[in-house]
Amino acid sequence: MFHRLLIANRGEVAVRIARACRELSIAPIGVCSEADRGASWLTAMDEVVCLGPGPAKSSYLDPERVVQAAVQARASALHPGWGFLAENARFAALCEQHGVTFVGPTPRAMTLMGLKTPAKRAMRAAGLSVIPGSDGPLADVEAAVACAREIGYPVIVKADAGGGGRGMRKCTDEAELRAAWDAASREAQGAFGNGDVYLERYLERGRHIEVQVLCDQHGRALHLYERECSIQRRHQKLIEESPSPVLSQAEREQLGTRAAAAAASIGYRGAGTMEFFRAPDGALHFMEMNTRLQVEHPVTELVTGVDLAAWQIRIAARERLELAQREIRLTGHAIEARLNAEDPAQGFRPTPGRVTAFEIPTDRGPGRVRVDTHVRAGDTIPPLYDSLVAKVIAWGQTREQAIETLARTLQATRIEGIATTIPLHLAVLASTEFRAGRYDTGSIPGWSE
Repeated sequence: MFHRLLIANRGEVAVRIARACRELSIAPIGVCSEADRGASWLTAMDEVVCLGPGPAKSSYLDPERVVQAAVQARASALHPGWGFLAENARFAALCEQHGVTFVGPTPRAMTLMGLKTPAKRAMRAAGLSVIPGSDGPLADVEAAVACAREIGYPVIVKADAGGGGRGMRKCTDEAELRAAWDAASREAQGAFGNGDVYLERYLERGRHIEVQVLCDQHGRALHLYERECSIQRRHQKLIEESPSPVLSQAEREQLGTRAAAAAASIGYRGAGTMEFFRAPDGALHFMEMNTRLQVEHPVTELVTGVDLAAWQIRIAARERLELAQREIRLTGHAIEARLNAEDPAQGFRPTPGRVTAFEIPTDRGPGRVRVDTHVRAGDTIPPLYDSLVAKVIAWGQTREQAIETLARTLQATRIEGIATTIPLHLAVLASTEFRAGRYDTGSIPGWSE
């Protein structure tokens, strides 16, 4: 096992990984930008290395600076968290070149699954269904128009190297496609350094369901069932739950088995997530794979009892998975709400600033509550980075109990100095559609902008 591990991230995820390190008797080494100097979350680290100026491109997104920090701190392993460099194959290779174990998949697997086109080809070869679309990035708008005529409108333009909704444009006819093409490519180039875009048939009123997989370096691949992530705004997830209220037990077992087998077919190692779109007719289509730990991983941890962050580190240390698939069982129901420093009443305008009060109770029952956060009263939410303030995850014996627990907790939460997305979450939790499990990616139940 490693003795010192560098956490190449900030905020809530850095604190989460530090907790896993301590459970494994590993010293967590943190990094920060100059904008994060003095932040309270850095107290979770044994040591901290300053990477450079506040802008992420000069600090958290600079591969050479981060690897140099790991070598300087005598860290034998590095955990990228999520975001920033977490899915950068070049960064993973750079770590290995300098004798630092990258906690995650191999650079080869990251390269294969990091671009949507080769990922879909690999998953199609592994037996998974994919959404109809172009067979790779398209050369120009004329090629896109020809493809759209073949698969039918509406279509969606997507960045081949993308995620998080960037480089995406929905088009209902040829005029919209022609108007959106260049803008989508420019946005993809700016966000990912890769302007390649491709086309898919836009499937409406469906569900976003993802499967958590865990693979070791000795050929064992497991699934930890699914998470429902259909409550979204502009392709950004807001609320996640497990198990999905729309899948039968037979469907989830079959989907999980197929996802684990697909991950094994590419020699995957570590934690990863297979994302699927469930069409209104019940068909499940592979969309993409996230080759990292997900923001919403606590949902899975609460219903399975498996510490995903700790297992990531243990697998990187070449340990064998001690679990058997039959031993992984779903117990109860969990729902997570992401609290962001945004004002939903003002078009989700970011609200960075000083947090003057921060209280999230964990005793409002009838179920249990887990709070993952890096924030304390007196902290400042900087405008330079992600606006996540906390994740509140409720567990109950039933879905109804989990909903009630989360609603009571958010109602009693006191965060002052900044606006947050709590009003949105409460509206969703109170809605008839959400409580009945009748929702999809097309709208936010209980909320209209």
